[in-house]
Amino acid sequence: MNRSQLDHILKAHHRDAYLWARQCCSFEDEMAKDVLQQAYLKILEGQAKLKDASKAKTWLFSIIRYTAIDEIRKGGNVVSLSDSYDPVEIIEEIDATDYEGIIKHLPEMQREVILMVFYHQMTIAQSAEILQIGLGTARTHYDRGKKKLRELITKVQIQEEYGK
Repeated sequence: MNRSQLDHILKAHHRDAYLWARQCCSFEDEMAKDVLQQAYLKILEGQAKLKDASKAKTWLFSIIRYTAIDEIRKGGNVVSLSDSYDPVEIIEEIDATDYEGIIKHLPEMQREVILMVFYHQMTIAQSAEILQIGLGTARTHYDRGKKKLRELITKVQIQEEYGK
């Protein structure tokens, strides 16, 4: 694939790529910009090669995801299981209109599948390919994520209604 074709693909998917980078970086704008820039550099320097042009968006999202994971590891922003939070306490702090805050409380794989399917109009199969998991596993994360998201939204709405 030549440079002009890569440029066209990157320009065509730039907005979605930025939003995905932001989501992979826990909605931190500056980190997302850095991750996106590094992902583009990998692509333009030939470190990542597109084999099937029909899967350009899936390929791009995979590169962004793994670049974000590398950056998070480098920054030491990994939270151990023992330091994990109690969802009940955190839900009390969330505003009912803060959907980013609610989505952040989904387990990582569920959050990623849900965001790809609902926000980026991808199929569950494409999500599975990006996450490098089986289709059945992606479906499970999707179903569990929807249920968990519904529970979180309901809890926040109840707290908003009765907390006032």
